[in-house]
Amino acid sequence: MGSKTILLINHYAGAPELGMEYRPYYLAKEWIRLGHKVIIVASSYSHLRIKNADMDKYVKEEEIDGIKYVWLKTIRYKGNGLKRVLNMLNFILRLSQYNEYLVKKYHPNVVIASSTYPLDIFPAYLISKKSRAKLIFEVHDLWPLTPIELGGYSKYHPFIVIMQIAENFAYRKSDYVVSILPKAYEYMKEHGLASHKFVHIPNGICVEEWEGRNQEIPKEHKKLIERLKSEGKFIVGYTGAHGIANALDTLIESAQFLKGRPVAIVLVGDGPEKVKLKTKVDSMGLENIFFLPPVPKSSISKLLSMMDALYIGLKKQSLFRYGISPNKLIDYMMSGKPIIQSITAGNDIVKETGCGISVEAEDPSQVAYAIEKLMNLSEEERKIMGGKGRNYVKKYHSYQKLAEDFAKLF
Repeated sequence: MGSKTILLINHYAGAPELGMEYRPYYLAKEWIRLGHKVIIVASSYSHLRIKNADMDKYVKEEEIDGIKYVWLKTIRYKGNGLKRVLNMLNFILRLSQYNEYLVKKYHPNVVIASSTYPLDIFPAYLISKKSRAKLIFEVHDLWPLTPIELGGYSKYHPFIVIMQIAENFAYRKSDYVVSILPKAYEYMKEHGLASHKFVHIPNGICVEEWEGRNQEIPKEHKKLIERLKSEGKFIVGYTGAHGIANALDTLIESAQFLKGRPVAIVLVGDGPEKVKLKTKVDSMGLENIFFLPPVPKSSISKLLSMMDALYIGLKKQSLFRYGISPNKLIDYMMSGKPIIQSITAGNDIVKETGCGISVEAEDPSQVAYAIEKLMNLSEEERKIMGGKGRNYVKKYHSYQKLAEDFAKLF
């Protein structure tokens, strides 16, 4: 295959010390291990990061763990308003301004356009042409379909029209289109993508890092979980964001079907819906649901290991017909615990691997049924079930495996 110079353009790219988004970082680390050189081009500001680049000029270069980061100065923003749109346009403008600079300095053999939205395909195409490089378009979410179906935008809205032009251009001009969503080709072919260009590479996990995340959990969490265990409770855990999309109301409503049963539901995390969810628990008179604050990333492995089963849910969305690849599910599977999945989507890894019980989205009675079913299994049977998920992730979702699959396209 030979050594390649890879220019990966991702507006929101981060690193462990900076915060999300992590996929570019972990893929880059593995590509470097394979002998390639990687340059990540990203916006100086992203709402996903806990730390953003300090910029005193329009371009700043920095090395993080052997990866070259090129930050392009963009405006700051909050929320999803006009300033965020201007931040996107600002990044595309900077990419266009500095495409010659990136070509002459790095001479890439491979250019990957990997932002959530498709506008970066235009400057990426110019860079690939000037460098005579292979062009790969990586799709995280289907834009502009996502704002159309979730945001209620008209397909004739000027912003949507521009996005659609960019998406169609990407499908025509790219050498390959890498999709995180497994069923996305059914949509992409309607917009001009040839079948031989489509490659599915899902979300992944750094196995070594996961296995190192075994620090002790906070005292508050440990005290509650140990008390529940001493009372003989079957603990169903949830970790992560408490938002509308996470369908935690479905999990809470399932508890009313389990009154009198030795079940405890423990929700760990924070988010905009947490206060409402607590109020709902009180109004329903539920005494088997407990809320805990978030834990550090380094403690997540230890925390999940103390649960008996893990819940993941999503609200019903038509977009999910093209498949899902939640990072939370990968974490859950790595924990080796059986999973209760309440999601309606075009793919179902939990069902396919047998690592838990999969039920329809937003059906509390079915979630309760799944909890009962897992509770009635022996500890050994649950261990075997959870082990199927862990083995599957280590085999198919390690960043080492995903980076090798990606590198075949080079």
